[in-house]
Amino acid sequence: MCGIFGVYGHRDAAALTQLGLYSLQHRGQESAGIVAVDEIGRARVSRAMGLVSEGFEEAEMMDLKGPVAIGHTRYSTAGASAIENAQPILARVRHGHIALAHNGNLTNAIELRRELEDDGAIFSSTMDSEVIVHRIARATAREPEARVAQALAGVEGAYCLMVVLDETVVAARDPHGWRPLVMGRLGDGWVFASETCALDIVGATLEREVLPGEIVAIDQHGLRSVQLPAAEQVHRCVFEHVYFARPDSKVFGGSVDRSRRALGRQLAIECPAPGAELVFAVPDSSNSAALGYSEESGIPYELALIRNHYIGRTFIQPTQAGRDAKVKVKYNPVRELLEGKSVVMVDDSIVRGTTTRGLVSLVRAAGAREVDRKSVV
Repeated sequence: MCGIFGVYGHRDAAALTQLGLYSLQHRGQESAGIVAVDEIGRARVSRAMGLVSEGFEEAEMMDLKGPVAIGHTRYSTAGASAIENAQPILARVRHGHIALAHNGNLTNAIELRRELEDDGAIFSSTMDSEVIVHRIARATAREPEARVAQALAGVEGAYCLMVVLDETVVAARDPHGWRPLVMGRLGDGWVFASETCALDIVGATLEREVLPGEIVAIDQHGLRSVQLPAAEQVHRCVFEHVYFARPDSKVFGGSVDRSRRALGRQLAIECPAPGAELVFAVPDSSNSAALGYSEESGIPYELALIRNHYIGRTFIQPTQAGRDAKVKVKYNPVRELLEGKSVVMVDDSIVRGTTTRGLVSLVRAAGAREVDRKSVV
């Protein structure tokens, strides 16, 4: 899970991209980066480890000029958490440059990388994303969208891409539609983002989703779209609505908040809690589900667990030790609400169980008589 963002046709493209990345920070906290292309086709890149707020100095942003920019926030699923794996990737090639920001996982990346290395390719990172850059560089098609389509032929897995080929911006989504990607208008320009909340922050108007298997190209000649061979079935990642996305976003055409509330109401029907005196969420991604559980069950909803918002998301910490350490300082129970009561704790999911066990112990230590743990998935 990563966040990607792109702008075409706005003089402040890099500044808008930085704003967009703030809205996508929840999708990756390990590194952030921006590539910008100016009016004469010069591409510049700024990448740094850490949060968006930590990564871009004012002088760097002043240097990222031009009407084209793409950006990335990273949660590593392939490749180490290191600066050489920060994105966007910027490669200088014979006839210009290729910049790429990728959200997803390539399931055949090892095989594709081996083929490229056997053909003389040299890799500078351990990311699966770099495979796509090499394949685009080797593509023989003339039009940018056709080059990307040629590069993606034979690539398997989940991907949403923002690519810059010279002055052309290309957005692509895998034929299964695993991850979300939307496009919007901002004046005469275009904006792409992993979630609609990133369109909102820059004042763009949502046009539509990039369709599964669609490749959209925008340059001085206008907008063009081509379609990759269709998959047998569309597979949308349920975790986008359960956990990954912000509740103020629309993902796969639906409101994330409404989906989570509906899941919470269904959870109350399937897993009632007779005798419980209050419901609370494991904030923040479970807030809507806990409200839905309360609405359906009639059990009062309370803010009984407080999150320290200066601590990042524990799920996207790259190591278990990091996740455990973050849990200890991330949450604090409100003893006055919990003491002596039977309570329902609603969480969005149980992936490893380590966070949940620690939270139950924390709530019991605050005086709760009984903790009924509920999970959406």
